[in-house]
Amino acid sequence: MFNIVLVEPEIPQNTGNIARTCAATGASLHLVHPLGFSVDDRSLKRAGLDYWHLLDVHHYDNLEHFLAVHGGKTLWLATTKGSVWHTEVSYRPGDFLLFGKETKGLPAELLAARPHHRIRLPMREDARSLNLSNAVAVVVYEALRQNNFAGLK
Repeated sequence: MFNIVLVEPEIPQNTGNIARTCAATGASLHLVHPLGFSVDDRSLKRAGLDYWHLLDVHHYDNLEHFLAVHGGKTLWLATTKGSVWHTEVSYRPGDFLLFGKETKGLPAELLAARPHHRIRLPMREDARSLNLSNAVAVVVYEALRQNNFAGLK
């Protein structure tokens, strides 16, 4: 139903947890390289091993490759520099929810190119950000809620 895109993720445990969320919700997982780990990394598989067979995973050489394939589709960019809360937009089946690497977030050029598709999670002003896997779960479940949790029980 939805597409979770991790742009250059660095921490295998986060990606494993996100893979588990994708498996549980039916979301496709898109991994934009370079990755900070190997996809056969023990930590990655340990976090989502019993769900790995349920995943629909796609790999891209880099962000340009991903955008060449999916750039014309609806891309929601999760960022602390977002202009609206994640609950203030309307998600539709097939939308792509993009999340950046743990240490830097999404590239500035991508954020600048899509100012009206930058979403943020509300949090205290002095808090830097949420853990990547937590942020993904919050956003994907909001998107699912808006679509009456179609396909889930």
